[in-house]
Parts: sequence; structure tokens; C-alpha cells
Amino acid sequence: MTAITIRLLEQKDLPLLLAVTEGLFDHAIDPDQARAFLADPLHMLALAFDGDLAVGMASGTVLLHPDKQPSLFVNEVGTREEWERRGIATSVLEALFAAARARGCKGIWVATEPDNDAARGLYRKLGGDEIDCVAYGWDGAFDEDLNGDLNGARDED
Repeated sequence: MTAITIRLLEQKDLPLLLAVTEGLFDHAIDPDQARAFLADPLHMLALAFDGDLAVGMASGTVLLHPDKQPSLFVNEVGTREEWERRGIATSVLEALFAAARARGCKGIWVATEPDNDAARGLYRKLGGDEIDCVAYGWDGAFDEDLNGDLNGARDED
């Protein structure tokens, strides 16, 4: 393994993003979505590389409010399975957090499933404050699992 390098992507880095092979993100990279993501200054993406291979990622969106300073919502964090437990997720999140703070974000937040022990351990390690939260989604906002359930959500009507 070579030294892991972290890169915060810019619009000019579209070819790097398009070259990411399957297995890091939830789905294959969509060129139009990738282009739009990198072109929007409110979207941020940190990639970890082992040589030329992207092995970790963290993406976020700067949220603007009319009555508050901007904040960062962490959209997604991922590490290729073979590279897990090597501090890569910590490194990409730290890079994302630093970039958000440099842009003036005054709050950073993320949500995860209650049974995602790995993610919860990562966020605790990074010093995140944990609160109870209930989430609602519309129009397919939550990814479906292999059984077609929305992350275990059940219709209680």
C-alpha cells in the first residue's frame, strides 16, 4: 500500500471523479450528476487515494439559512471494504470539516441509522455530539435496501 492522499475535489477534477470505479459510492458515477455536483460551490467532496485508486470519500452540502451562519450536512461517507479500519474515513471527514470551517460553516452535522455501529463509532471518535432524531423522507429520499424496504421503515397506516 502506498501512502494515502486526500484531495478536496474542484470543478477541474471532474476526470478524477469520473474515473472512480464501482465499489466506493453506492452507485456508478453519473457524468451529468458529477459535473453538476462539482460545479456547485455549495457541494464538497473529499476523496482518498491509494496511488491512482480512490479508496475513500466524504461528501457534503453547505446549507444556507436566512437567520443563521452556513452549516455543512455530510451527505455520505464511504471506504472500500479492503481499506476499512485504516483511518481513511476519519481523514476524508477531517478534510471536509476543515474545508467547511474555512468557508465559514458554523455547524456540521450528519445522520446515520441507529444500528450502524461503525459510523456511530467514527462520529464519536471525531467528537460529534449525539442526539436522538427522527427522519422523514419523500419521493424516494431514502435508499432502498435489498428487500425493497426503506432502511427498515414500515408503513404504520
